[in-house]
Amino acid sequence: MTETPPGRADAAAGGMLVGAMVACAVAGYGLGSLAGLAVPLGLAGLFAGLVVGFALVYARFRRL
Repeated sequence: MTETPPGRADAAAGGMLVGAMVACAVAGYGLGSLAGLAVPLGLAGLFAGLVVGFALVYARFRRL
């Protein structure tokens, strides 16, 4: 059985997902620090980034 090794598309998808999660978590933490709720809004941003990251990966790689 021959399986192809992971390619650049796999790495790009993972990078987009992690990047979206980090960006949304930082934005949530930054906005939360202004309101005095830095950690809860940072965590909410992290999970929102997960959803945004999945949407970005799907939009970019749906034709593969």
